[in-house]
Parts: sequence; C-alpha cells; structure tokens
Amino acid sequence: MQDTTTRLSPEALARLGTLEWRARTVVEGFLAGQHRSPYHGYSVEFAEHRAYNPGDPLRHVDWKVLAKTDRLFVKRFEEETNLRHLALLDTSGSMRYAGAGPTTKLAYGALLCAALHTLLVRQRDATGLVTFNDGVQTLVPPRASRAHLAPLLSALDTVQEAPSAPARTAAAQSLTDIAERLTRRSLVTVVSDLYENVGEASDLHRALRLLRTRGHEVVVFHVLDAATEVRLDVDDRPTTFVDAETGERLTTHPADIRAAYREAMDDYVEDFRRACHAQHIDFVPLDTATPFDVALAAYLHARRRVAG
Repeated sequence: MQDTTTRLSPEALARLGTLEWRARTVVEGFLAGQHRSPYHGYSVEFAEHRAYNPGDPLRHVDWKVLAKTDRLFVKRFEEETNLRHLALLDTSGSMRYAGAGPTTKLAYGALLCAALHTLLVRQRDATGLVTFNDGVQTLVPPRASRAHLAPLLSALDTVQEAPSAPARTAAAQSLTDIAERLTRRSLVTVVSDLYENVGEASDLHRALRLLRTRGHEVVVFHVLDAATEVRLDVDDRPTTFVDAETGERLTTHPADIRAAYREAMDDYVEDFRRACHAQHIDFVPLDTATPFDVALAAYLHARRRVAG
C-alpha cells in the first residue's frame, strides 16, 4: 500500500495534473490516513457526525459508531451544518519564491487552500476565498455547494498564472478589511509567509487580533522554504540577497551572516507564535516540503472547536 505521507508530499503532488486532481488526491489520502490512524472516529465525527448532547433524539444516535468507538455520536444532517470558512491567501511577490523546496510558496499555499475547499465542500460546509497582496485582490464569498468548488479552484489557478505581483505586502490592512466585512462567525485560515512591510509586523499582529475579537476562529499557516529562508542553507560563496519587500540588496558571504540571520529569523517567527498564542490563534509553521496532512490535521483541530 502506498504511504499516505508520500502521496501528500509536495514533491509527489507536483508531478500530478490539474489543481483539482492534486487537491482531491490530498484530501483522499488524508481521509484514508485518518481512518487508518489510532484516532479512528476522529474524521468520522468530522465527516458525518457530531457529538451527542443530552436531549438529542435517540433515533439519531449512530449505534454502529458507538460500537466501534465507545462514544456517542448523532447523525449530522445538512441543515445542522453552520460552519463558514474563509481562506486568506497571500499572493505577494515574496510568495513566488521557491528556494530549495519542490514548489513556490504560492503554489504550496494555493494547493493547501484547494484541499481545504475540497474537504469542506465534501462536508457541505460553506467555504470561500480571499487573495491579497498590496490589498484585497479576489473575494469568492463562502457557499456550501459542490458547484461552488469550480470558481474557487479557478481563482486559485488564476493567481498562480499571473505573471507578477506587487513585491510589497499590505497583509495587515487586507486582514483588517476582511475582519470588518465578516459579519458571521467563521473559521479563517491565513496562508502567508508573513513578510509584512518593514517595521509593520505589529500591525499584522493587531489585524489577527481583530479577527479574534470579532469572534472568529483563526489558523495561521506560516509558509516558508525552511532550508534557505530559515536556516540560510546556501552555498558559501559571495551572494547577493534581495529583500522581497523593499528591493534592498546585500552582497555578502553567507557564512559571515548565517548565525545572526538565523537568530533574527527565529526571533521574528517566535514573535508571531507568541502573539498568536496570546489570542488563542493556531500558529502552524509549514515548510514547502511539508506533507499536506500536517496542515489538514491542524485545520481539523480548529474546525472541531467551531463545531463545538
């Protein structure tokens, strides 16, 4: 039997065809892995059931699930589904960087969003998409129908095919705009490398906090090429580095700056981690070589909180 992790790896998926096909492969591999995991029943609850609450009609109890898991679940009907999900995908110039990974950060993030949309549509939950760089670029409102998947995937294909994007990011303003537009409690997934304009990381912290204070559950998927962007594992020879946000150039020998760079990068990521933790936001670091089941499991954990 083919290993699930191999099926979900970015390198393996890059060899497949359309975005729709790759997203379907991610979801089917993930669900198969859930059923084979020691936490059997976890994905079943998500897919078709909710936990039994005192007063629920006994005729809705799924006795087969009780026999298998020793836990009470009731069958979840379509009219009971009230989850609204919105994926916010950063499409700025820095997200087009590939580094040592098998794909660009944008392609990785787009496939992650496509997999989330595919999973949600299968569960008859409402899902939508926002893309942003120096402002909100695309807004596909959440809907809960199978026909809705096509425009979502089309939008994700379009942002990847665009020849270029603004280098500078206005993530903080974009997230603030979305927070002010969202009127119903939602699960918001933010997919970004978090490279806000210089000196404006605190603004991005505040924008994420605003989403939480408006009552939304938030998951931040921090997408980087870990080898080059986190560890600075590049050839030890004179190299010109270009700041993705400002265009500033620095020519130096990587060995001379590696230790200081790693420390600064660790501090930057840790600041975001702490800021998210303080607001009960899930912060999920993702390398572009990370299998997608890691991200989907983090999403599923947040989704269960929303469902209660």
